[in-house]
Amino acid sequence: MAKSKKEFRPKARAPRGFPDRFGAGLKAEREMLARISDVYESYGFDPLETSAFEYTDALGKFLPDVDRPNEGVFSLQDDDGQWMSLRYDLTAPLARYVAEHYDALPKPFRRYAMGPVWRNEKPGPGRYRQFTQVDADTVGAPAPHADAEMCVLFAEVIEAAGIPPGDFVIRVSNRKIVDGLFERLGLAAEEDAGRRLNVMRSMDKFDRLGEEGVRLLLGPGRKDDSGDFTEGARLGNREIDAVIAFLASTVSGDDAATLGRLGAIVGDSPAGAAGIAELEAIIRQAPEERRSSIVVDCSIIRGLEYYTGPVFEADILWRPDEEPVRLGSVGGGGRYDGLVKRFKGVEVPAVGISVGVSRLLAALEFRTDAFEPLTRPVVVLALENDRMPEYQALAAELRAAGLRAEVYLGGANFAKQLKYADKRNAPVAVIQGEDERAKGVVTIKDLVLGAQLSREIEDNAEWREAQRAQVEVARCDLVAETMNVLDRHKSRRG
Repeated sequence: MAKSKKEFRPKARAPRGFPDRFGAGLKAEREMLARISDVYESYGFDPLETSAFEYTDALGKFLPDVDRPNEGVFSLQDDDGQWMSLRYDLTAPLARYVAEHYDALPKPFRRYAMGPVWRNEKPGPGRYRQFTQVDADTVGAPAPHADAEMCVLFAEVIEAAGIPPGDFVIRVSNRKIVDGLFERLGLAAEEDAGRRLNVMRSMDKFDRLGEEGVRLLLGPGRKDDSGDFTEGARLGNREIDAVIAFLASTVSGDDAATLGRLGAIVGDSPAGAAGIAELEAIIRQAPEERRSSIVVDCSIIRGLEYYTGPVFEADILWRPDEEPVRLGSVGGGGRYDGLVKRFKGVEVPAVGISVGVSRLLAALEFRTDAFEPLTRPVVVLALENDRMPEYQALAAELRAAGLRAEVYLGGANFAKQLKYADKRNAPVAVIQGEDERAKGVVTIKDLVLGAQLSREIEDNAEWREAQRAQVEVARCDLVAETMNVLDRHKSRRG
């Protein structure tokens, strides 16, 4: 007898680094995006949406993770032979849009954008291949005024997202002072571009790996906990010491002292001196009430290669047990005066910020009051298939009063419907069968109280004497009684 061929069944699994999301966290993200958008619009930024795919040559090769396939992006070839890639951020598509519509746009051009971006990089805890960003950019405004405004806007956005003042900081540095460091190291020549990029990628990991890890990356290389080896920049000990001194030049709480140290390290370089002057201007122009949130920090490098001037990062600082705990960056940005030039041939000044909403939400989970659980729906039981329009009318009436409500659509079995309501954690079930309809009433079943009573009551006599978990009310009192039940539970939680 011939053996039957086994039917192929794919394993149900999400690709690594592409998380599924559901419920309260997703709702919290939408609410956060709305609050951030309100701040952007209050500053005069208009929304812009670009497509998920861009032509690969338009995106450019600016990502730090070049060891991944397709140099950090996900790409495919169109039927006309042109390569397209999923956008890795929202800034490169903006540069293409500005170049394409340059003459029609007001300058400066202020826009904000939100949506998913994709990076073909190694996933890990809190690090995804798909994540949400929400950006604001000003194109056509030179430094330092637009940069100072961007730092203030950044601080306001982080507060709007739910992080109170004092629990975050906007760290500011400048790529020009890094250029000054490279001049000192003898790495300023055009042929040293590859080594400079390797050094910057190593410097950008200073907050995560510390001095020891960065020394290895600047020298022979480093093996991480998984066993993967990253080739080092192979600088000499003297050059490594100079880089570490640069990264460690920040004086906490004293920007003037930090800038003084920087002056001693790179101030004799034209690029370094220009970068220091821009940092001084940003700090000077920040309003008094924001100055404590905006600090100069030389360890901020930013991994993207297209930055040309000031760079920013927003870091969260929780303080459990009186000890500061750094959770890391939840957004960044900077000046990129050369990005539009790739298309236009002329330099167009631009600066922007990008908020990592997924990281912000992950940081908020450290707070017990980060966001309210999603309100559970009232479930209207559908006991008779031919009465479905009436059940939908009941649910519509509840929704019109501002409540979440749904009709059960899985069949007329009563026990199955109550089991569904329990699985949905529904607070209330609405029941109207033939008997209720004849009397012009509905039954409001308090599922929370019912579950509580079933745990506490041990005999029928006690059950009869206890508060009833369901009541009959006139059909016209459906909304009022449902709200009464929900309000009782709200007051108990409060």
